[in-house]
Amino acid sequence: MARYIFVTGGVVSSLGKGLSSASLAYLLQSRGYKVRLRKLDPYLNVDPGTMSPFQHGEVFVTDDGAETDLDLGHYERFSGVTAKKTDNITTGKIYSDVLRKERKGEYLGKTVQVIPHITDRIKEFIKFDTSKEDFIICEIGGIVGDIESLPFVEAIRQFSNDIGKKNALFIHLTLVPYLKASDEIKTKPTQHSVKELRSIGIQPDIIICRSERPIPLEHRKKISLFCNVDIKNVIETVDVKTIYEAPISFAREKLDVQVLDYFKIKSKKSNNLNPWKKITKITLNTKKQVNIAIIGKYVELKDAYKSLDEALTHGGITNNLKVNLVRIDSEKLKVSEIRNKLKNVSGILIPGGFGKRGTEGKIEAIKHARVNKIPFLGICYGMQMAIIEFARNKLKIKKATSSEFDKGGVHIIGLMNEWEKSGKKVKGTDKNLGGTMRLGSYDAILKDKSKIRDIYKSRLIKERHRHRYEVDISYKEKFEKNGLVFSGLSPDNKLPEIIELKNHPWFIGVQFHPEFKSRPLSPHPLFSSFIKAAKNHK
Repeated sequence: MARYIFVTGGVVSSLGKGLSSASLAYLLQSRGYKVRLRKLDPYLNVDPGTMSPFQHGEVFVTDDGAETDLDLGHYERFSGVTAKKTDNITTGKIYSDVLRKERKGEYLGKTVQVIPHITDRIKEFIKFDTSKEDFIICEIGGIVGDIESLPFVEAIRQFSNDIGKKNALFIHLTLVPYLKASDEIKTKPTQHSVKELRSIGIQPDIIICRSERPIPLEHRKKISLFCNVDIKNVIETVDVKTIYEAPISFAREKLDVQVLDYFKIKSKKSNNLNPWKKITKITLNTKKQVNIAIIGKYVELKDAYKSLDEALTHGGITNNLKVNLVRIDSEKLKVSEIRNKLKNVSGILIPGGFGKRGTEGKIEAIKHARVNKIPFLGICYGMQMAIIEFARNKLKIKKATSSEFDKGGVHIIGLMNEWEKSGKKVKGTDKNLGGTMRLGSYDAILKDKSKIRDIYKSRLIKERHRHRYEVDISYKEKFEKNGLVFSGLSPDNKLPEIIELKNHPWFIGVQFHPEFKSRPLSPHPLFSSFIKAAKNHK
């Protein structure tokens, strides 16, 4: 039978529950156990797919096509376990499921209530689609005390009783702030947070204390005393210089040992921290550096491109150098400023996105990369902008555009149902934004003797997609005659997946999101190759 570990947060959000859960997962795996990670999000959206990155950060995409919380990216990167649709759920999805059943009469006329119907549905989710896992780690979004989190906290309390307390462990992550004015570390916020949790019926078994500086033993003893937790289960996590230190930090505090002791399980083997020590050393100590420009609409918020930032760092690790990210707001990028703003960068990347805002800045930056032989990587929307730039400036199709943001002009990018059918244009529809995209893992066939084939060293690849609009394949011949090769296509040869430019050191656009599959311990080959090209750029 699987053991369940529930991770809650207190005091403030964004303390690192996801990173803590992911690090614990790696440590338990390293000791020989099979682990699954799940996220329960309290917001009312059905999924984060239609939420602004400014609101919720990046939307992570799984192989099976779920749009999920960005913490699932942490889970995959640290544990290597591929997440599924069944690993992320929201209040919106829970209520939708329950109301759908009510409309069908499945509750036989009963009054539908938060308890038991909503909590029962949450409990069903927690244990659904599990088989041979030794541990299921469930992270509860938000913080204890939030109104929207209450059904989830109540559900995990009930769940613990259902499966027996010996099979469930509660970890509570809190902030232990340092007050500079009085030069004091304060434990009171943690005490109050645990009090709030206990008032709902949950006694934490382990408390992880997040702090910007080491917590003295006397303060840890105080937390132990007032929160009714054994001193050895008061775990300190001091701010680290790189997130790759997190598993090392938690191992030093013996978090995995305490978890195994709680469940009365013996470790199958010693945990292996050497891979994390190696990449931490490279990340922190390497003297070689390279500047990569990320030109997008959401650069003000780091979480908006979380997986992308990580994938670029992974590419740097492969090449034994540090990647400095130069974030440029495409909306504010003027044509006259491009040369000056990009003069010290060795690589240019245009990430995924939606809508018209900032498109002209991106197109001009792509032209700069193409003309000046600067390594370029266009991802999803970035590839489409590269297609438009080439069509306008090389094919002389001055009105080349996408139907996503311009209903006039020549639509070389469009919805699939806008393309010609039986010689007639079919008008597309984009009324429903949720669940209308090509989502999840799709195959692509790579062209022989192409740069992309050399990078992947494979003819068939599988990558994750998240987009509505596609490049019109009917323009393929015109592009290729002028030096832009469609080097990756869908298996039916109808959808361009990858483009690359001849007579350029490194210019590649991909319709998918390779960043979702990059791992610190196994960097994605596309990012490794891109950073290598930037490293060699003169």
